[in-house]
Amino acid sequence: MLSKGLWAGLVAVTLTAGLAGCGSTPEDEFAGVSSDKLYADARDEASEGNYEAAIKRYEKVEARASGTLMAQQAQLELAYAYYKTGERAQALAKIERFMRLHPTSPAMDYALYLQGLVNFNDDLGMFGWLSKQDLSERDQQASRDAYESYKQLVERFPNSKYSADARLRMNYVVNSLAAGEVHVARFYYRRGAYLAAANRAQTTVSEFRNSPAVEEALYIMVRSYDQLAMPELRDDALRVLKSNFPDSRFISEGFTPAAKPWWQLW
Repeated sequence: MLSKGLWAGLVAVTLTAGLAGCGSTPEDEFAGVSSDKLYADARDEASEGNYEAAIKRYEKVEARASGTLMAQQAQLELAYAYYKTGERAQALAKIERFMRLHPTSPAMDYALYLQGLVNFNDDLGMFGWLSKQDLSERDQQASRDAYESYKQLVERFPNSKYSADARLRMNYVVNSLAAGEVHVARFYYRRGAYLAAANRAQTTVSEFRNSPAVEEALYIMVRSYDQLAMPELRDDALRVLKSNFPDSRFISEGFTPAAKPWWQLW
């Protein structure tokens, strides 16, 4: 049996060891590296596609150089690196923080462009054909958010080097949103909800009148009003369809599942 003195000694040693363990901190692998070197290394890693490695370095730069232009730049490049690694929520959080803290930054045009790019989610646009998924089935709120970012960019910074591409992407988003409305209208029509189908198609015609999706929207209106025994509205929709799309395939073919959507290139 341990004596009281020996027991007290063991307790003291144990407490000391425990406190020492709690007080230890992880070793900083970049402790001897300057902020300038870290930033340069981060950019090199990013240029090689090593975004995880770049993120670790950008985070250190942002923390160490707080309040400097380098830290601001690191924030934006960190957001881009998060975007490239699929961390959209973290990318958006970084961009929003940058905008909040630096509203007059000369890099605000790029921040808006990057915000739009993250929400744009063009990976599906490039590779969605592999799974035959229609762009109209995407997250429409993300598309709307992307549009708003691009709209702010072109309105506030019309001469920015990013504005021309933003305008192209805005047009793309509008077509995607219109296709989304037609997708829903088609869904309603095929399930016999003709009034809902007509209303959704009418939304497409009213809000996205220059989109290619308007052609099918008008046709859905024609068919829906016919099913609802509303000949005047049917004939009006058909007249508009023939006037604007005289060679429309829908007039002769109707719904053709094999037809390619507006965005598909193959």
